[in-house]
Amino acid sequence: MLRHERIPFVSYPYEWTFGMLRDAALLQLDLQLAALAEGMTLKDATPYNVQFRGAEPTFIDIGSFEVLPEGSPWVGYRQFCMLNLYPLLLQAYKDVPFHPWLRGSIDGIAPTDAAKLFGFRDRFRKGVFMHVAMHGRMERRNQAREGGDVRRDLKEAKFKPEMIEANVRGLRKLVAGLTWKAGETAWTGYRADNTYSDDDAARKQEFVRAVAAEARPPLVWDMGCNDGAYSRIAAESAEQVIAFDYDHATVDAFYRSLRTARLAGADADAGTPSADAARDARILPLVANLADPSPGLGWRGLERRTLEDRGSPDLVLALALIHHVSITANVPIAEFLDWLRGLECAAVIEFPKREDPMVQRLLSGKGEGANADYDHENFEARLRERFQVAGSKQLPSNTRLLYHVHP
Repeated sequence: MLRHERIPFVSYPYEWTFGMLRDAALLQLDLQLAALAEGMTLKDATPYNVQFRGAEPTFIDIGSFEVLPEGSPWVGYRQFCMLNLYPLLLQAYKDVPFHPWLRGSIDGIAPTDAAKLFGFRDRFRKGVFMHVAMHGRMERRNQAREGGDVRRDLKEAKFKPEMIEANVRGLRKLVAGLTWKAGETAWTGYRADNTYSDDDAARKQEFVRAVAAEARPPLVWDMGCNDGAYSRIAAESAEQVIAFDYDHATVDAFYRSLRTARLAGADADAGTPSADAARDARILPLVANLADPSPGLGWRGLERRTLEDRGSPDLVLALALIHHVSITANVPIAEFLDWLRGLECAAVIEFPKREDPMVQRLLSGKGEGANADYDHENFEARLRERFQVAGSKQLPSNTRLLYHVHP
């Protein structure tokens, strides 16, 4: 009997960063090489067989291992390309986000479609000619053959384990060498260039730390986590923190910092991990847009579940978030609070007033009177209809307020 450790929150590849998908792909290739050495193979090669415990990718589908049939190829190769390799190549070589592609098809990007996405010059880049162009050509040829049995043809080719191993080692070298140069976004330098004073930031940190320390919540959602500063504060007292942000580059940088810290801890002498290492191990960073959250996918929308269906938080941090949801995404204040109330959990909400510099910046591109419901008095009235306010604090700048609320 195998008894698995329970995972606090299931995540999906279309919520991972480039670095997370690459690390999950490398884990599967390493396991395939280890399996081949024992006369076995992985019959599947989907990233859905991997989950993250903090920044550590963990393989969960033990049933995917089987004895390698004599003369058989690696049957998971096509699936590896569609769900791992092609999304990574798109992001690394074309700077095209892979998330919409994986959200749009539960099976990933077909070889014939991938071949159309890479031009003639792209074929000179590592891996494109063999794994994209040739793979797509072979698939088109097999589709054109009426009644063709691809599995039978491959079996008759009498693949040797050494051939499979060579292919897997080549894939591993290719994937390990892929990098994504994210460049600057509006949020990658937010910590160094924002509208907070030092006093505001210090008081905000004190407020969040006090709420988390009192509640000691099993599961925290940090919505709009940016570089994870407040995720780390919450993780001092929480069992698990899921850190969401829609800015891919910022979340990928956050993941790399957590991953670097984890690997450094693993290389250190055996012993009790430091408080910072233990804290960071409880944080899972994900790419997600609250205004366009992950839907249910697959058969009857149940194979991949919605955000809310995968685990209820005990505390939500909605810091520097509501003005982006309300003004940028045009979600009414009451709608946002209804969603938050539906989670049936405590929350820390930050409300920047209309005179706040960031709010003014968001409103500057709109006409006079836009987002009329975005008003402090309206927000507080709607808030008190849905929650009990356990505590509040106005930050020293006088343009932002913090609320600790319960349903």
